[in-house]
Amino acid sequence: MSQQGGLSIERMCDLAGVSRATFYRSLREQQPGEEDMEVRSAIQQIALAHRRRYGYRRIAAELRRRGMPVNHKRVLRMMREDNLLAVQPRAFVVTTDSDHGFEVYLNLAGRMKLTGMDQLWVADITYVRFKAEFVYVAVILDSYSRKVVGWALERTLASRLAIAALNQAIAERQPLPGLVHHSDRGAQYACAEYAGVLKRHGMIPSMSWPANPYDNANCESFLKTLKREEIYARRYDNLEHLRANIEEFIEEYYNRQRLHSALGYRSPEEFEKQMEPSNAAPDFQTATMNFFENDGNKKRVSKALVGKGDSIAVPFPEPHPLLTDPGKTQ
Repeated sequence: MSQQGGLSIERMCDLAGVSRATFYRSLREQQPGEEDMEVRSAIQQIALAHRRRYGYRRIAAELRRRGMPVNHKRVLRMMREDNLLAVQPRAFVVTTDSDHGFEVYLNLAGRMKLTGMDQLWVADITYVRFKAEFVYVAVILDSYSRKVVGWALERTLASRLAIAALNQAIAERQPLPGLVHHSDRGAQYACAEYAGVLKRHGMIPSMSWPANPYDNANCESFLKTLKREEIYARRYDNLEHLRANIEEFIEEYYNRQRLHSALGYRSPEEFEKQMEPSNAAPDFQTATMNFFENDGNKKRVSKALVGKGDSIAVPFPEPHPLLTDPGKTQ
């Protein structure tokens, strides 16, 4: 055996009684096993680094970013074998209270075609169950980049919760007048105090039709992600412990690291940075809007624009009384 290092492959094959073709074929068959271990190791590292928040599709996307093109079905199989599948969501609970006497506003979000950041913000509120109480989280997202631009945590559903999230978003982004703010018809968003903040900053309020949350889907999707990947995965000692973890999840993980499928598997901050060069275009911060006439349901494309700069063509609307759902026939 001491002479093994000096033997040629041809001589070793002769001594073993096999052909060189058999030797090389056996060598090729061993290589996929080594590659399989490298992929499995990378999957485990990604899954643990993201605390099992990533599903197989996001892990497959992260592997591609690392130069390892792996089919998502293969990633799913390996994750299932290693018990690394992401934490599954719990049932959704409706918390919106739209049975109030405040005025509501037209739904503008569904008519908008976005071209950049700070054209449309979407807002929503969810609850967190403690052992002896409920606490509430209000968030605001930029609909174009999916970035959380404002959030607040309180023990109450009073309007100050939503206003705190809105003030944080305004301080962080400092949007120019013309931005559309979309929410459900909850009392926190319809009250005079909240509408007053919007008006002072030249924002245009927009609200969903009853039982039609699709225009606010981005925000509701984030809240489900927050609960599934952070809140349900931990136990919290008190409100401040929860606040610190939510802040870390939003500011350090979701906005900066978590890959978003709607953004081409980029994080919101990465997406916004890549969009910044286009920001120099004169018409980048404008969004077109489509309106529909009730008479004959004729479509009328508006030439009005909403957004930053000189594109303000939609004035701050006066409150409208409860309107009939346009989807219903008269």
